[in-house]
Amino acid sequence: MTLLTQFVEGLDSGRVKIVDLTQPLGPETPVIGLPPQFGASPGVTMEVISKFDDKGPGWYWNVIHMGEHTGTHFDAPIHWITGKDLPDNRCDTLPVRRFVGPACVIDVSREVAANEDFLLMPAHVAAWEKEHGKIPTGAWVLLRTDWSKRTDAASFLNVKADGPHSPGFHQTTSELLAKDRDVTGVGVETVGTDAGQAGTFTPPFPNHTIMHGAGKLGLASLRNLDQLPATGAVVIAAPLKIVNGSGSPLRVLAIVES
Repeated sequence: MTLLTQFVEGLDSGRVKIVDLTQPLGPETPVIGLPPQFGASPGVTMEVISKFDDKGPGWYWNVIHMGEHTGTHFDAPIHWITGKDLPDNRCDTLPVRRFVGPACVIDVSREVAANEDFLLMPAHVAAWEKEHGKIPTGAWVLLRTDWSKRTDAASFLNVKADGPHSPGFHQTTSELLAKDRDVTGVGVETVGTDAGQAGTFTPPFPNHTIMHGAGKLGLASLRNLDQLPATGAVVIAAPLKIVNGSGSPLRVLAIVES
């Protein structure tokens, strides 16, 4: 019996399950906001081309319009200025092997419930590794915050007078994961891979700056991380093969042993 046959048998028997880590994508999907001097990402709009009518009597399809970084989405290295000159840094040129890797889920949901601006520090990573083992090369490090349980756009984006507030990574943690652990990338439940207040940090948006400068990848607006074990799951996160794409909405799947 081949490995792939065993995998399919595991799916059929229920010993292996697929967990969808993706947010629904539609006109109600929350979109990140930026100061007015910067270009804005539009929300999702859909226009019917035909729906079993005179424009297409036997078929239904739509035109969709959105930014690349909308909903559950993928960040390629070229998304950030620090990664713009790296080789194979776009959605259409990244090696597909990089889209699949083991998941390391770091649960900080309790900390975030007490502090919406929580930042993951190297000490938190060290404590996690003491219990679960060293984060392996090529892993997807997923930060479970339960932020995705904020189901209305206002609380999900959480914008206040001084800007958005949401958890993320401290600069030193991003450096640890990108350089010392050589991860594939990080994934978060928030609208972007940096903390809400990261525009005020030095450097601004340190996770984007460090991760993409090191050629690493990002996943944002994930869901259902509470259904994954700390280790043992495999994540498949394949963006659309957009020519020169800086990112893409995508369907993120996790393979988990029941």
